[in-house]
Amino acid sequence: MKSLRDAVVGETIRVVKLYGEGPVKRRIMDMGITKGVEIYIRKVAPLGDPIEVTVRGYELSIRKADAEMIEVE
Repeated sequence: MKSLRDAVVGETIRVVKLYGEGPVKRRIMDMGITKGVEIYIRKVAPLGDPIEVTVRGYELSIRKADAEMIEVE
């Protein structure tokens, strides 16, 4: 399983599955990250947290802990 956290800068990946429960999963989905959506990795902070991505035409920063809950291909 490859998570969003493992993605490399400049890579475009597709979401396979979301993990997590309750409000955390709901927050990720409210940001536009759902199954099948493409995500472009723009930047990763020096210590790996947060990760800046482009989703559905807008820019978004995701914490490392949340990125681990997003399975990608």
